[in-house]
Amino acid sequence: METRRRRTAPGAAAASCTLLFALALPGIAFTPPPPRRHGGGGASCPPSSHVSTSSLSAGGEGGETEWVKALLEAGGDNTPGKFEEEMKMKGLLGPNRGKGNTKLSANARLISWLEEEGGVYLAESSTWGEAPHPLAISTETVDEITNESSGRGLLARRSINDGDELLKIPLDLCLTRKSARRELGKDALQEGINEYLAVACQLIHEKFVKGEDSFYAAYMGVLPEVDEVNPTFTWPDEDLAFLEGSPVVAATRSLQMKLRREYDDLLGGPDGLVAKFPLRFPAEHY
Repeated sequence: METRRRRTAPGAAAASCTLLFALALPGIAFTPPPPRRHGGGGASCPPSSHVSTSSLSAGGEGGETEWVKALLEAGGDNTPGKFEEEMKMKGLLGPNRGKGNTKLSANARLISWLEEEGGVYLAESSTWGEAPHPLAISTETVDEITNESSGRGLLARRSINDGDELLKIPLDLCLTRKSARRELGKDALQEGINEYLAVACQLIHEKFVKGEDSFYAAYMGVLPEVDEVNPTFTWPDEDLAFLEGSPVVAATRSLQMKLRREYDDLLGGPDGLVAKFPLRFPAEHY
């Protein structure tokens, strides 16, 4: 059992790192699908005067879109304020948001961290001179085309108007090659190291070595576990055998060999980081 765990560790790091990149790389942002209406504009990225953040604003009028109507009608009561009240009762809004649900608690912790450390405005109620933020983080969303679960995502909690700022990414909070070399040492991670590998090393370090002591603990808390994503390159041979004859098997084998080469070149062997820097790269985690 121990041998199997060690063999799949590089794959697990890669799976987590891929998810991390989708959220943390500068300039990448996710927006809700555009309203199904004629006319309206698309999403746009207005110039920002703050060089350490990336922002994305909404285009089009928003408002009476089909899916917002369906959401409200599904509740059976279109009384003003009723939707917000139900959200509070479910723990998605209000001072008690997240209590009694681990995923909602993780959401609330992430929001607090972003507000305190990144200056990100995510308030659900208006403040002096600022309206409530139009989006809320949901622990579970559904793809409207395939009707399949698409994991954690963003939901509009009010009508989105043209020019509303939807997302702000504080670059100082992102995991990058620079942050990895700062955390793990420039003597260990050389300047020319692949950014994917550098971030994978820092991800493992922050989540498994530092744990709750990590500056990024709130962010690590919302990343899905490998079992939730279940990529085929982490499957044992006996499970992969059920897909024999499918092109997925060949693609999986190829990726497994690639990950193994990358692991051996960087971390494994007598000249790898695990052997040279055992305190920073403990074998039980790497």
